[in-house]
Amino acid sequence: QVQLVESGGGLVQSGGSLRLSCAASESTTSLYSLYWFRQAPGKEREFVSAIDWYGYSTTYTDSVKGRFAISRDNATNRVTLQMNTLKSEDTAVYYCAAARAWFPRPHPDHMAYWGKGTLVTVSS
Repeated sequence: QVQLVESGGGLVQSGGSLRLSCAASESTTSLYSLYWFRQAPGKEREFVSAIDWYGYSTTYTDSVKGRFAISRDNATNRVTLQMNTLKSEDTAVYYCAAARAWFPRPHPDHMAYWGKGTLVTVSS
């Protein structure tokens, strides 16, 4: 059982930055691709970004390309999402997730493990 714990959320003004982190419970997470999803109030959970087992492949939803950057450190079992130039539409609960496979078009149903989420609020 892999446990994922997100941190780094908070309140930030539009145009600001936040750095989200997801800590995994065990070293075998190096065998998993790691994903970030988000869910805004009243909306479905949507994919944000992903990184493969080795950190060589990354992918982003179009709305965050050029603003967000994902990275991972398998030595510390951690994945990070650097979020810059934040917009009010980025306001959501952000979830870390893990899956054995690499999904070029990730969907929540593909994920094996989830964190409980961290709230990001961007004020305009």
